[in-house]
Amino acid sequence: MLTVLLLIVLICGSTGGEIAISHGAKKTGEPKRMRPWEVLVFIGQVMSNPWFLLGIPLMALSFFALLILFSWHPLSFVIPISALSYVVGALGAKYILKEEVNAARWAGVILVCAGVALVAAG
Repeated sequence: MLTVLLLIVLICGSTGGEIAISHGAKKTGEPKRMRPWEVLVFIGQVMSNPWFLLGIPLMALSFFALLILFSWHPLSFVIPISALSYVVGALGAKYILKEEVNAARWAGVILVCAGVALVAAG
C-alpha cells in the first residue's frame, strides 16, 4: 500500500511540477534576445513566478519518492511504472494547459500503458 502511495506521489509530483513550470514559463514569455543580461532578466522573472515556485517543491517531492522506491524495489520495476507520468502529462497538457494532443501522442500514451501493464504482470 505504501508503494502505491509513493508511486502516486512520484507520478503526480513530477507531472504536476512539470505542468506548473511549463505554465509559469509560458506566462513569463521568452527572452527578446539571447544576450547574457536579457537571459538573466528572463531567469529572474521565471524564478519569481508563483507557478514556477509551485513546480520546484512538487518535483523535489517526486524525486524523494523515487529515491525511496529505488531502495525498496528493483530499478526494472520502478522506472517502467514511473512511465505512467507520460499518461498524466498528456492529460494535464490537454485539460490543464489546453494544449492540442494529436492522435499520434494518444497512441503513444496507449503504448506506454500497455508497457506498464506488462511490467506489472511480470
